[in-house]
Amino acid sequence: MPNVLTVRGLKKSFGTQAAVAGIDFEVRAGEVFALIGPNGAGKTTTLRIAATLLTASAGEIAFLEHDLRKDPDFVREKISYLPEEAGAYKDMKGMDYLHFMADFYARTPEEEKTFVDRAVAITALGDPLGDRLKTKVGTYSKGMTRKLLLARALMTKPALAILDEPTSGLDVLNALEIREIVRKYAKEGTSVLLSSHNMLEIEFLSDRVALVNKGLILDTGTPAELKAKHSAQNLEEVFRSSVR
Repeated sequence: MPNVLTVRGLKKSFGTQAAVAGIDFEVRAGEVFALIGPNGAGKTTTLRIAATLLTASAGEIAFLEHDLRKDPDFVREKISYLPEEAGAYKDMKGMDYLHFMADFYARTPEEEKTFVDRAVAITALGDPLGDRLKTKVGTYSKGMTRKLLLARALMTKPALAILDEPTSGLDVLNALEIREIVRKYAKEGTSVLLSSHNMLEIEFLSDRVALVNKGLILDTGTPAELKAKHSAQNLEEVFRSSVR
């Protein structure tokens, strides 16, 4: 089975500053692949290029064997992207927001209903005790808003979900719930490309990990492989060993 995403020699510069300095990796079908590293390592730039929001300075990206540059519309139909600082329309009710977003992708009213029903199940905000989807998004906590946005990203069951710091700023319980949702959808066939600076979280969430620093990938493997290779107890120690 072909890779969902194949990246070769990817570079991106902003003026004289190289944000991505030539990286290679692939995301396989149904796996969670993570880019980890410090702020400014090039993780978000890589995700934005994969999401067709930025154009690479050099290199190639193939999505389901389609060239990203030549066929961006095909890519956009089958991926979803959740930025770290994404927000929802605060004056809209949660349910109205989900219908609004589903309408962009659905080809029939029946498909729109399927997308919204799936999103409601992800958010778990429509329970009989609260039914918060009937209230405005501006009244939601950060954790509730993040789950709403994740539901928007996964409602179509994309071939590839691109998630930038999906649990940033969340408490332990909300972060755990979002990790469980991501793993569930990966098991059902959605590939996930995500970035995070929380290496301990990624250790438990990801199938494979790439260590990124200064626009370069230092090492790639499963968390177990990387820990064994570097004689480390966790990915933080792996990263420290890699950058020495």
